[in-house]
Amino acid sequence: MLAFCIMYVSVLQSVRVKLTTPLDATFMTAANSVPSIFSYRSVDLAYLPRPDPTSKFFSVSPEQAVINNAYAKVPVINGDQEDEGTLFSLTQSNISTTAQLITYLQSYFPNEGASLVPGLVATYPNDPAAGSPFGTGDLNELYPQFKRLAAILGDITFTLARRGYLARVATTVKAWSYLDSHLYGTPQLGTFHSSDIQEVYDDAPSPITATTYQTYYTSFINFLNPNTISTTTPLINWPQYNPSNPQLLHMNATFNSLLADNFRQASYNYLASHVGQMRV
Repeated sequence: MLAFCIMYVSVLQSVRVKLTTPLDATFMTAANSVPSIFSYRSVDLAYLPRPDPTSKFFSVSPEQAVINNAYAKVPVINGDQEDEGTLFSLTQSNISTTAQLITYLQSYFPNEGASLVPGLVATYPNDPAAGSPFGTGDLNELYPQFKRLAAILGDITFTLARRGYLARVATTVKAWSYLDSHLYGTPQLGTFHSSDIQEVYDDAPSPITATTYQTYYTSFINFLNPNTISTTTPLINWPQYNPSNPQLLHMNATFNSLLADNFRQASYNYLASHVGQMRV
């Protein structure tokens, strides 16, 4: 452990020295000058990994690699926070109509993707009760279209992208999936993106959720099966993801249950029919 700490400090010192060079300072200034995920552009980031057809390492986009069956055949856990999109929808308060929402999202998808945006938006009701934070009725609508935009951004970047990935890989590898709702009721944000981090490493604000993450992950790391260590309450037997009957572990603040992975299916079907054309 001591040797590891010394090595870690040495690496940090090396990085610190390297970041003081003019070239690195120039690059950092450039990187920090573009919008972040919490800006108006949200998850439409300037700097993202893009495939290089000449590269053996990253020659195609991930979704195309999955379609090509070119992925590591190893067991996986893949899950989401229920309200992944709320954090990324806080700064677009000028969007108040369906037309403005469509125009905004079309800027995410140049070329052929832009023409598909109206069809995608139509699968999300223009009703705050249907938006994210989910299950909160008319509450938490920060501005007109906030909850609708949060639902769409969360789905195209995380939740429905996860479903599409598992629909393919779970036919060849063992897979487990979850939806985390342990912060249900948090004003405006719900169970927001990255709210699992504290539970994975600590036990606040939800000790039951922390026990769930830590036990299942530890079991998976050691046995490639999240159920091996324990399925005793508050844990449950977590079934493998089966694309024919997909079941999610549904984490709540005080209990765990199972949830069918078929919510917002019309939106999923639309995205699945246009794989590669609506790439964030």
